[in-house]
Amino acid sequence: MRTMLRAEPKMADMYSEKFRIDGKRLWNSLMDMAKVGATKKGGVCRLALTDPDRQARDLFVKWCREAHCHITVDRMGNIFARRPGIDNSRPPLMTGSYLDTQPTGGRFDGAYGVMAGLEVVRTLNDLNYKTLAPIEVVVWTNEEGSRFTPWGIGSAVFAGAYTLKEGLSCKDVEGRTIREELKRIGYAGRRAVSGHPVAAFLEAHIEQGPILEKESKTIGVVNGVLGLRWYDVSVIGRSLHAGTTPAKLRRDALVGAVRIIMELNNIGNMYQPNSFTTVGELHVYPNSRNVIPEKVNFTVDLRHSEIAVLDAMENDLKDAIKKITEELKLKITIKTVADMSPTSFTKECVEDIREETERLGLSYRYIKSGTGHDTCYISRVAPTGMIFIPCKGGISHNEKESAKPDDIAAGCDVLLRTIIRLADGKGYVL
Repeated sequence: MRTMLRAEPKMADMYSEKFRIDGKRLWNSLMDMAKVGATKKGGVCRLALTDPDRQARDLFVKWCREAHCHITVDRMGNIFARRPGIDNSRPPLMTGSYLDTQPTGGRFDGAYGVMAGLEVVRTLNDLNYKTLAPIEVVVWTNEEGSRFTPWGIGSAVFAGAYTLKEGLSCKDVEGRTIREELKRIGYAGRRAVSGHPVAAFLEAHIEQGPILEKESKTIGVVNGVLGLRWYDVSVIGRSLHAGTTPAKLRRDALVGAVRIIMELNNIGNMYQPNSFTTVGELHVYPNSRNVIPEKVNFTVDLRHSEIAVLDAMENDLKDAIKKITEELKLKITIKTVADMSPTSFTKECVEDIREETERLGLSYRYIKSGTGHDTCYISRVAPTGMIFIPCKGGISHNEKESAKPDDIAAGCDVLLRTIIRLADGKGYVL
């Protein structure tokens, strides 16, 4: 449990019109970052710890040094760019996100939160304004989880949800570990990962859904995140000739996988609202036109806002697997690879974001995120809050991902005001 003290701003002039970020500079930084790993369809491919990810990290570090920040890198490759405060004995006010992407990702997912943090620092420099507490802009390692499982491992190790050994041992499909790849790209840092006090952590992000755009709201004041569970499922049957094996003798792994997937769809419909079930990957072996599939591996993604319902969904899935195993005489295994409980963000942080949004005269609504964020892990060790802005059509994890420059600037203005409020106020006490 956290005992919270309300943060009150020390400097009344932070509400003057000059305390606005440079929207054009922020947009240009996002577009320059989007050139790193750019795809032909206008998106970005910067898988974690690949060469494009290294190039993006190098660019971020360059910009932060130009903004007179001190750079440190921890042993998980998380990057911290610190702008000193008046009292550097105070825990830093932290903001940021990540720079790795999906294989066919967009220009704003993750990168917006990092560039918004950098723009806050640049704006404070322009104003020659020094906050009482230091500010740190962070880039977390492997948030997306599209190369290394589980997702969010950099922030998870920082928050103590996984050990450093577990984090560094994560492997991609080719067997390369995070430890090896951090060393290869030059981001195997020396700073200890855990044990760092944080005054508060704020993350700006595109919504990745259609609600804000549909309701014509500029800001989403995020009060929490749905819980999620990821599983790897393996279905093993018997590989035989497609044209000579009678139905009664078949042990078709793909039929078993399809049956499970259909049951997943039923489970998702059963536990509405706020219930989501997805199979995002499916691999069939030997994957030949005239051979009965012997093995199918696939992923399962379960999400809900209540942990009791997540438990029920998991139990229903396992019951369905047991039944299908017996009926089709298959061998089916299920392994949990990620488990994130539903997260509620710190009430005081949420309300500070709301108040700054109102002071800026921006439309808003409270919103619960349907996807995991680094903020979920950081909420275990620090007060947290998130700021959402609309994305066109709610499209994300897609090369067509887009956001309006005015919305991008508005979200960053809210971030600037809230950071000053917290860094200059009493702060929050764990």
